This record gives sequence, C-alpha cells and structure tokens, in this order.
Amino acid sequence: MAYIGKTPVIGNFVKLDAISVVNGQAAYTMQNGGVNFTSYDNVNQFLVSLNGILQSPTDSFTVSGSTLTFASNLSTGDVIDFVMVLGNTLDIGTPSDNTVTTAKLADSSVSLAKLTATGTKDATTFLRGDNTFNAPSVASLSTASGSAPSYSARAWVNFNGTGTVAINGNGNVSSITDNGTGDYTVNFTTAMSDTNYSVVATKQNTATNVSSGIAEITANRTTSSVRITTFENANSTDSNNVSVAVFR
Repeated sequence: MAYIGKTPVIGNFVKLDAISVVNGQAAYTMQNGGVNFTSYDNVNQFLVSLNGILQSPTDSFTVSGSTLTFASNLSTGDVIDFVMVLGNTLDIGTPSDNTVTTAKLADSSVSLAKLTATGTKDATTFLRGDNTFNAPSVASLSTASGSAPSYSARAWVNFNGTGTVAINGNGNVSSITDNGTGDYTVNFTTAMSDTNYSVVATKQNTATNVSSGIAEITANRTTSSVRITTFENANSTDSNNVSVAVFR
C-alpha cells in the first residue's frame, strides 16, 4: 500500500539494547542488536525507565534520529532500566488464508466452543480425533467380541488363605481379614455404591477326591466388604488359593 509522506511504523514492540550512563551526559545513542535504531514515528512511542521510574515523553526526554536525549544530564549512579519502542497500532483486517501460525495464538485462546465438532459436549464425553464428542465405551477397552455389553470387575483378589493370609494379586482390595478356619472377609479399598453386587469365587482343593466348595456369607455383605467361607467334605478348611471377583 502506498502512503503520502512517511510509511507508518508497524509490527512488534522492540526493546532496545542496554544503555550505560555516562556522568554528566544527557544524550545517548539508541541501538537494536548493535545497530543504530531509527524505526519510529514520534517520541510518544517510547517507554523509557530511569531509576525505576517511567519518564514522560517530551517533558523528560526527546528523540531525534538514533539519539535519545534526557531533559538534564545524568549522573553516576543513575540507571537506564530499559527503552521500549511501541509500533503503531493499526487494524490488520482479516488475515489471508494460511497466514496465522500456532506461534501467533496465545495459550488457551481457542476454546472447545470454537471447534467444529459434532455430538454433545459435557462432562461425560470426550473429543475424539475425528472431531466428534463421544462417551467412553467400556466394551472398547476389552477384547470381547459380539454385540452384548462387557462389564469390568469392581474388585478382585487372589490370596493364600493358609497360615498368615497373603494376597497374591488384587484390584480395589485393601486387605483380607482371617476370621477363623476357612472364613475370610475381603475388604474393598473403595466402597461399592450399594450391596446389589454379584460375587464370584473359586478355591483350590487341598487334596484329591474331596467334596469342596466356597460360598458367600450373605448376612455379612456390606458396601465395604464381603465375607466368604471355604470348605471340604462339609468341614471349614483353609485354602492355599482363593479367588474372589465382584461385579456391579
């Protein structure tokens, strides 16, 4: 675009090179990157800090060419903190296609409301790579086939119930309470929402050719624990391998 007179100064703000004070001197050369600086229109574009105080353009200092002149001579101990030059503020209009880069966008400046995405945006959905909001699918986290839904265990544990009870592996189980021979309480780390859960349990026999089983003592079911008993030949017996899973 052509202009009558001098072309306006536009663009980024510029912090000029540091200036060392000379005792009894008022005029100093302004440089940017070691090169004399003259890219400005008027003194009102300058922010000059002297001894921690912003100076008033024209009243406290003037500029001419690459020279910055203070209203009075500076003395030893004075410090020119910085000299900042502001470009002219102009309406840039609408940027051309493919001209705005990521570096020009401020952090967190683009909200989800500005994204072109389909689906419902709320606390229960997430934004997928194909720009659609979707609820997480539990089935997609498993290798189950077919159209029937798949549900994960809310708690599980495998433990040795002989002698001092020892947990071999678990999920959401904090401890096992040994209530006596073949009698165990499985304590949940995080409680269930209610007691309407399903318990699946198995045990390993201590010998062959025995009639054995494992059962839940339902009267002791709570949201924070479940109690089970193991037996062989109708007698309560400790088992060295017990597994319990809870579904809800």
